[in-house]
Amino acid sequence: MEQAIIAGGCFWCTEAVFRDVVGVSEVESGYIGGDKSDPTYKEVCSGRTGHAEAIRVTFNPDTISLAEVYDVFLGTHDPTQLNRQGNDVGTQYRSAIFPLSSQQGEEAKAAIGRWNAENGQMAVTTIEGLDGDTQTAEWYPAEDYHQEYWDGEGQRNPYCLATIPPKLQKLRKSFQGKVKEGA
Repeated sequence: MEQAIIAGGCFWCTEAVFRDVVGVSEVESGYIGGDKSDPTYKEVCSGRTGHAEAIRVTFNPDTISLAEVYDVFLGTHDPTQLNRQGNDVGTQYRSAIFPLSSQQGEEAKAAIGRWNAENGQMAVTTIEGLDGDTQTAEWYPAEDYHQEYWDGEGQRNPYCLATIPPKLQKLRKSFQGKVKEGA
C-alpha cells in the first residue's frame, strides 16, 4: 500500500470522493502545511495557522497508480481557484499536493502538466512540503467527528448536500473505470 496527501478545498468533500475510488482502502481527513503543532479545526478555519484541510489516501498501486490518484484529484475539484473552492475561501482551502518523496513530487508536476494540457487552463495547485526527498510538512489527523463525515453527519448538512453530490457525479462521469462497485 502507498499513501498520498492532497488538499482540494473542504476535506469532507475530497474525502467523500476518494472513499468511492477503486484501490483506495483508507481516507483520513487532516491538516498539513502550517506552522502550529496539532491544530484544531477551529484554528485551521481561522486561516491563521497556514494549514490546508487535506486528506491522506491509502491506496493499492497495483489497482490505481499514483498518477491516477492525482488525475482523479485534479479532475474532481477546480484547481484553477486560488485559495478557495466555491464558497470556501482562504488558504486553508487551497489546492495542493504534499508529496511524500521526490518521486511523488515529480508525479505531481506531471499530473498538473497533464491537467493544464487537457483543459487549456492553468491549475494553481501547489506542490508543498518537500525538501529534496524529505517530507517537511507534518500531518495532523482531524478530530474524529470529521472522519467519514459524508457517511454520517454530512447527509444532514446543507453545505455537504449542495457540494458533495456534484463532485461524486463528476467522479462517476469522468472516471467511470475508477469508481468502486456499488458506489
